Parts: sequence; C-alpha cells; structure tokens
Amino acid sequence: MAALDDRGIEDADGGTVTYRSPGGRWVLAATVLGSAMAAIDSTVVGIALPSMGREFHASIVSMQWVVTGYLLSLAALLLVGGSLGDLFGRRRVFVVGVTWFTLASAACAAAPDVTVLVVTRVLQGMGAALLVPGSLAIIEASFSSDDRSRAIGAWSGLGGVATAAGPLLGGYLISAASWRWIFLINAPVGLAVLLVSAKHVPESKQREHARLDAAGATLTVVALAGITYGLVEGPSIGWGSPAVLTMLVLGAAAGAAFLGSERRAGHPMVPLDIFRRRQFTVTNTLTLLVYAGLGGALFLLPTELQVADGYSPLEAGLSLLPLTAIMLVLSPSSGRLAARIGPRLQMGVGPFVVGAGLAMLSLTASESSYPVAVLPAVVVFGLGLAITVAPLTATALGALPSEHAGLASAVNNDVARVGGLVAVAILPALAGIGGHAYLERAAMASGFRTAVYLTAVWCGAGGVLAALGIRNPRRPGAPGAGVETVHCAHCALEATPLAGGR
Repeated sequence: MAALDDRGIEDADGGTVTYRSPGGRWVLAATVLGSAMAAIDSTVVGIALPSMGREFHASIVSMQWVVTGYLLSLAALLLVGGSLGDLFGRRRVFVVGVTWFTLASAACAAAPDVTVLVVTRVLQGMGAALLVPGSLAIIEASFSSDDRSRAIGAWSGLGGVATAAGPLLGGYLISAASWRWIFLINAPVGLAVLLVSAKHVPESKQREHARLDAAGATLTVVALAGITYGLVEGPSIGWGSPAVLTMLVLGAAAGAAFLGSERRAGHPMVPLDIFRRRQFTVTNTLTLLVYAGLGGALFLLPTELQVADGYSPLEAGLSLLPLTAIMLVLSPSSGRLAARIGPRLQMGVGPFVVGAGLAMLSLTASESSYPVAVLPAVVVFGLGLAITVAPLTATALGALPSEHAGLASAVNNDVARVGGLVAVAILPALAGIGGHAYLERAAMASGFRTAVYLTAVWCGAGGVLAALGIRNPRRPGAPGAGVETVHCAHCALEATPLAGGR
C-alpha cells in the first residue's frame, strides 16, 4: 500500500516518518489519543449504566439501547470508514471522525432524557467508525517499513493502557461528579488530537482499487438495525407485535440482499469467497462466540457489582483492572507460543478457561468479598482471554494471503463487535432481567447468575468448534509450507488485535 507524503507524492516503500523522530512521536500521540477515546467510551459506559438508569428512571431496554446504539453504528459503518479513508485521505477522514465523535460526546453529556442519549450514542458510534480504522491506517501509511511494526506495537500498548484506565477514570468521574463527565472528558482530548493531526500527521490515500460499496454499506446498516431492534424490543413489547416482526423480517431480508449484492459487486466491501477458507470461517465464528461472552458479561458485571454488591462506581471500575492487565502482559507471550506450537491447542482450551471464569463470576452475587468472589473469577477470565485472543486473531489474518491482511483484520474486528452487539441485545431477556429489575438487588443478582452461565456455554461451544475445526499450519520447510507468520498488536478489551507487520 503506497503512502502519500504532505505533497501528495507516493512513496513506494511506505511512509517516511521514523519511530524515534519528533514527527513519529506526534503521529503516535494523535492516533493513540484518537482511538483511545473510542475505546474508553466502549468500557466506561457500562460503569455508568446504574447512574444513568436512576436519573432517567429508565428500563433495562433503554439501557440496552444506550450500549447497542453505539455498537450498532460502529459495527455497521466500520468497514465503510476504512473505505472512505482509502478514497478521500486517511488523515482527512480521521479528523472528521474525531470532530464528529467529540461533538456527539458533548451531545451525550447534555442529553435531557434517555431517548436523546440513545440518539447521540448512535451518532457517537458513527464518528468512532470513521476514526477507529483511520488511526491504524495512518500509522501503517506514515511510518517507514523498517519502523512500522514497532510503531504499531507502541500504538497497541499505549492504547491498551488507555483502555485499562477507562473504567478507573470513569468510576472516579461518576463518583466525584456525574456520569455526564465520562463524555465531557472527550472535548479536551478531541481538541488536542485535532491540533496535532493538523500540524504533524501526513495525508495518505490508496489511489488504486479504492471503491465505496454503497449498496453493501446500506444493506449492512438496515440488516443490523432491523435485527437489533427486534432482539432488544421483542421481550418487552412482544415477539408477535407488528413492529418487532416487521423489523426482524426487514433485517433478515436486508442480510440476504447483502449476500447477493456482495456476490455481484465489482468491488465488494466483503468478498464472500474469503469464507470458503475453513480456517478463516471457523476462526471468525469463534470470535463471534467469545466476544459475545465478553460483551455480555462486561455489559452486566459493573451493574451487578453496584446494584447487588454495593460497590461504588469507582470500586466497580477498579475491580476490572486485573482483567486488562493480564491481557496486556500475557498476550504477547501467548502469540509467540502459538507461533511455535500452532494455534489449535490454545484456541481449543482458551475458550473453556474463559467460560470457567465467566461461570465463577456467579459468585459475585453471593455477598462474598472481592478477594473471594470477584478477583479469582476475573483472573481466570483474563487468563482465558490471554490464551485465546492473540492466536485467534493471528489465525484469522494468516488464513488469507498476506495482501488481504487488512481485510482479514477489518472483518475479524467487525465480527467481534457484532458478537458484543448481539449479546447485549439478547442476554438480559434470556437471563430474565426485564423492566427495572436491573436496579433491584435480588432480581439483578439472580439474573446475573443466569447470564454468566449462558455466556460460559457460548464460550465452551467456541472451544469445541476450535478443537474440531482449526488446523495448525505446516512447519516451515515441510511440503506445502509457506504460511506467513503474522504479528499482531492487541487493542485490549475494546476489540480484537489488529495486523502488525506487513
């Protein structure tokens, strides 16, 4: 992928920015802070849900929409955001995304009721869909080929630290002031990113083969919106209601039309033939299941800790820090191990460990102390994710030829977000948490136990699938060998890892 310098001249070897140069540090600062805004908002909102619900006297369905509205627009438009960056310039689209996200965050903070909050969260997700793919694409296009992997590693590590600090920062702001400050804090950060981007981030675009699949993008939005509406609203207004049935049918029809459109499109957003590779399809199915478990648990756990166990928002945020810390520390070693022995063992065992940690979270509703009930579960949960995630994404990337690593990464990231979206949409109803029950201690505790058992089953199913469907690549030098080693950089809890070296 050729990059363009500030004069718009293509550099066949990639970007010209070096890792140790002042320019390189400024590019990293802009991209890390930009992606961190979106990552933090994905985690801190869960801490704020009880405070929001009490202030607005909102039902669990409304709180689901606060989360799914953001996830819906982000998942539906993520691939579109990457395409727009290729077409019109990655810095330009990144700056538009940061501006959009910052303004939408301010609107979230000023929301007078839950309906306005949901609408502004949808807008926030649209801004995130523009800035998230642009942050990594800018690094890949800006840095020289010798420094690119190192820059991506720094972007990943710093972004992971920011994501880990999100629940702690959010808990502090909620306890000290108001949940509205978790959105207001984006204003100074967004302004700083815009100033640095304008002065120090070079422009780049992909002149060849860059197309916007407008039909595919539109059908994706309609399909996800229709299905999400039906799954969220069905339990409260009735599965047989005209609105629910209409939206489910519309979503299913749009999904089918999307498959037909992608088959016919000259430049499809998602070339469907990539799913003919069993390794890629199985890996992404596993991603869907594991991230559904992760998204569903992290949606309900902060509320359970505050409502059923009496934690403050700050204490709830602190309780999750070991999870991200374990992933940040152990994921690189997990990736190296998978490169030596193959991914099948870790991808088969890891989801069962994740499921065990989720099942252990049921003890949080037993009035036990944090060291007895919460910490062991969080540690096991984190170990399972550390075992699973790095080899999972490396396998998704390695399942396609190296020239399609960007597409493989984008699809894998989007699948992860869809998994979280679906889990948040269906899990409260499956667990019997309806109406205002999430604000009642006994009802929340009982529903949470059911919810974590369900998510544990999802992860276990993923482990079975991986054990049966994943194949280790052949060793270098063996007949038919030639599988490229893919290095990955981890985005903490906000998404799956992204491609590293090219």
